[in-house]
Amino acid sequence: MTAGIVAGPVPRDAVLVTGTDAATYLQGQISQDVEAVAPESSAWSLVLAPQGKVDAWFRLTRGIGDSFVLDVDPGFGEALVARLEWFRLRVDVSFERLDGWRMLAVRGPRATEAWLDTVDAEVRSAVDWPGFGGVDLLGPDIALPPGLPTDGADDLEVARIRAGWPAMGHELTERTIPAEVGGLVESSVSFTKGCYTGQELVARIDSRGGNVPRPVRLLEIRGDMSLGGVSPGDEITVDGRTVGEITSAAADPNSAVTVALGPVHRRVEPPAGATVAGMAATVLATPATR
Repeated sequence: MTAGIVAGPVPRDAVLVTGTDAATYLQGQISQDVEAVAPESSAWSLVLAPQGKVDAWFRLTRGIGDSFVLDVDPGFGEALVARLEWFRLRVDVSFERLDGWRMLAVRGPRATEAWLDTVDAEVRSAVDWPGFGGVDLLGPDIALPPGLPTDGADDLEVARIRAGWPAMGHELTERTIPAEVGGLVESSVSFTKGCYTGQELVARIDSRGGNVPRPVRLLEIRGDMSLGGVSPGDEITVDGRTVGEITSAAADPNSAVTVALGPVHRRVEPPAGATVAGMAATVLATPATR
């Protein structure tokens, strides 16, 4: 990725949280320590179901005063608001969808280029994808200088998968245990803050060393892609037994393989040979740094 990646602007759901009780209310609902986030800084957080499964994974950016911007994968803003509204009672906090927001994702060396300073963004957030560091720019009027190509969407998806970075609706669903995704708990959960909804499962698994039934793994798949390729939902088999399923997949032209993510039964120790959609695959550990 010597040239870097510029992808977007792409849709991104954003929510404005305001009110004198905004920080206190969020502190009791989400996994991140809200009080530890400085103004104009960002941190990743989970909001969990009472049983501890994932409702949403989002970025929280603290504004000046009693305001926050939460941004989440497109299509999940409404669900995030509904979940946060669920326990709201007699507190001064409100949630407003910010329509029309988009995101520009820059990875690699291009994240230090001077043109980034000319982009009018409400949120500028460093992103530490393992091997693909960079920056996200978000806002309602994200636009690039004329002539700058932004054809990196496919490259960005390959980088996301190789980094083991999860996506809502793919690696993260209402069935997901946070510890199944390497690095997710470490980056998005505070074990020193007060109570929050759903924390019991997270704390219990952490106390047992983070052992989960189906950790998400990285796969490299080789074969004749003209036969139809790999799609989410395809089974992962080892020695004829189904051990998991694909949740994300993308062809990587730089290595002539398809890279994929998917939960795999813990009895499969990476690296391990597997089969996906009739093609040979290798199950690998995902990077865990966030």
